[in-house]
Amino acid sequence: MDLFEYQAKYLFGEHEVPVVPGEVVTTPEMAAEVAGKIGTTVVVKAQVKTGGRGKAGGVKLATNPDEAANHAKNILGMDIKGHTVHRVLVTEAAEIADEYYVSFLLDRAERAFLAMASVEGGVEIEEVAATNPEALAKIRVDAIEGVDAARAAQIVEAANFPAEVAEQVAVVLQKLWDVMIREDATLVEVNPLVKTPDGTVLALDGKVTLDGNADYRHANHADLVDTSSIDPIELRARDLDLNYVKLDGEVGIVGNGAGLVMSTLDVVAYAGEDFGGVEPANFLDIGGGASAEVMANGLDIVLNDPSVRAVFVNVFGGITACDAVANGIVGALNMLAEKGESVTKPIVCRIDGNNAAEGRRILQEAEHDVIELVETMDGAARRVAELAGS
Repeated sequence: MDLFEYQAKYLFGEHEVPVVPGEVVTTPEMAAEVAGKIGTTVVVKAQVKTGGRGKAGGVKLATNPDEAANHAKNILGMDIKGHTVHRVLVTEAAEIADEYYVSFLLDRAERAFLAMASVEGGVEIEEVAATNPEALAKIRVDAIEGVDAARAAQIVEAANFPAEVAEQVAVVLQKLWDVMIREDATLVEVNPLVKTPDGTVLALDGKVTLDGNADYRHANHADLVDTSSIDPIELRARDLDLNYVKLDGEVGIVGNGAGLVMSTLDVVAYAGEDFGGVEPANFLDIGGGASAEVMANGLDIVLNDPSVRAVFVNVFGGITACDAVANGIVGALNMLAEKGESVTKPIVCRIDGNNAAEGRRILQEAEHDVIELVETMDGAARRVAELAGS
């Protein structure tokens, strides 16, 4: 999960990385209030998960609260590389004498971490790496040894940091490593890390990517999720613990097992070429051991997607027998009917494996007009594409 700058700086502050004070706001009036509290020149910065904010006009200096409010008004709602600005960070402006770059990232190929540092910060680091690679120091960091004072000093020396800031930068590197490890991050970056005229080193900007696989260790990370940018259907699926991804097509997909679902996406897309380019509308894996309740929840999610015109339930009975799956399908339709949501979208079912005959019997005897049984996967894919394209 990528964090916004203000969230990254919050984590920095929790681990004693030096940052400048500021607050995130969502209205021009709030921006003026924060600027008034700070009482000096402030920076109004668009909060989006992409670079190039300054070039796009998303970073502005304000010398008074009215100017801060005006900048916030212009920035809020701005589109920056496809990202809409919903909030801005109002932070105290810092005088800058020099700009540097530091980061830690997970190097999966080397099964280690990588520290990168340069005295040429404040610009696109990719440009520095491409045009002046010797200016970007890269130091391997062992996952067990980590970054102590000695390794931090080695990174500082390799990047040729000036002597007057070397000690401060080394301390910042140790604090950033603390963020990396204690927060289970895969990337921690500061660009620019700056020296002010009085010689103080500050993290003026920040970027952090958290490893979602470690969420179970960090209950507080749930507060960092940006729900405004997540599809409402995906949010609801997440609340139901469903492995769901929204796509752009018209055929809702429900399957058990990631491999089977991926194959289903392919066969539907292939069959859809003959029916006006019909595509899958989602990835939904209810799991190999899914219960009838999980099937009901999954079908409920898919049927309530307004872009879905037909549904393909592709199940191979294993741990969960086909009769349980069939009961889940019938239960989902009954549940929706009880809520006053009549199901009119056709549901094509291909059921095979453990107790397949019993599962088909349950669906046939339910006599739901929207359910259609097809024996083969290819045949079912073609039929659902035909229904969605008609």
